Amino acid sequence: MDNRGEHQPLSLTERMASESDSNANFCELSSLKRGDLLEVSRTLFTHYGIYLGDEKVAHLMPDILPLFTDDKKLIRDVVTNQRLILGVISRNASIRVDSVEDFAYGACIIVNHMDALCKKPALPNEEVARRAEKLVGSTEYSLLWNNCEHFVTYCRYGTAVSIQTDKFCEAVKTIIRDQRSVFVTAALGLAGIFCLGFGPSTTLPTVLIPFFLWMAG
Repeated sequence: MDNRGEHQPLSLTERMASESDSNANFCELSSLKRGDLLEVSRTLFTHYGIYLGDEKVAHLMPDILPLFTDDKKLIRDVVTNQRLILGVISRNASIRVDSVEDFAYGACIIVNHMDALCKKPALPNEEVARRAEKLVGSTEYSLLWNNCEHFVTYCRYGTAVSIQTDKFCEAVKTIIRDQRSVFVTAALGLAGIFCLGFGPSTTLPTVLIPFFLWMAG
């Protein structure tokens, strides 16, 4: 008797197939086309990649490990969330090619969902894949200006944009526009002066930061 369903997790192909009936963006692995834009939920954000065929995905991945070793075998191992977060902090990344399984990291994959959100039409799939392949290698990482979403939108639409970044910036603007943040910052500054003493290092930030927040609002 086969007890696999009770003791072993579903494979990536089986998970994708099980979701295909309930959401049109999910599909079986065999239906992916070279040049498709893939996205998965990972940690606190959505991760993106370009499908290259043969169950391979090109994606921009922050990684701290290359700063400490040149061992390509170690670096080629799937990037864990810990390595990823430290890579974001150190701004070290590469555009690498991994298997679909490693790219998904246990999550279900959504295919070409961004086509409906992006203002520009998608380029031909083969051109998308070639763009991705040309960019494979080390790259600088910026959470706001050069992340995995910038990479895939450049490849698929010809323009590097990040919807996640735009939403983050809008949230920051909302906070700045909220004049209550001015008073909170001023109160924290006064508390700092009270605890650390009166001096340029404490007084100037207390005055300037609320002023600039007020002007920005």
